[in-house]
Amino acid sequence: MIAVVQRVDEASVSVETPAYEARIGRGLCVLLAVERGDGEAQAEWIAGKIARLRIFPDEQDKMNRSVRDIAGAVLLVSQFTLAGNCAKGNRPSFAGAAEPRIGEALYESVAQQLRTKHELSVETGVFGAKMKLSVVNNGPVTLIVQQGRKD
Repeated sequence: MIAVVQRVDEASVSVETPAYEARIGRGLCVLLAVERGDGEAQAEWIAGKIARLRIFPDEQDKMNRSVRDIAGAVLLVSQFTLAGNCAKGNRPSFAGAAEPRIGEALYESVAQQLRTKHELSVETGVFGAKMKLSVVNNGPVTLIVQQGRKD
């Protein structure tokens, strides 16, 4: 799985048809891609990482607090295009993205784990829909989270 995690003052997602809107205040906006070969172990790992990331400032303005520590919320939006490979040609290949049935199930699993296991307030986008996303990034702070990523 790949997650782009943004520290936000507010974020919202909307779908025109069927009409849908979700919004959060202070917290994290997370764009999530499920890749081929991902399973429940990856969903559990990334949910834990999102919940525990210490990217909010403490009293000394150091990034030492998690979204849970600040009683923030999470806006989780499925974005399979993060799995796009742009190495060849000019049109991305999405062969690395999980098939929709698996992608949706694991996306929902991450949302559920954030809610239950990590006790966070979570809003979501609509899987597979064309969505409009509005984000007020704070910092700006944006991280790419991927299990096994080597820096």
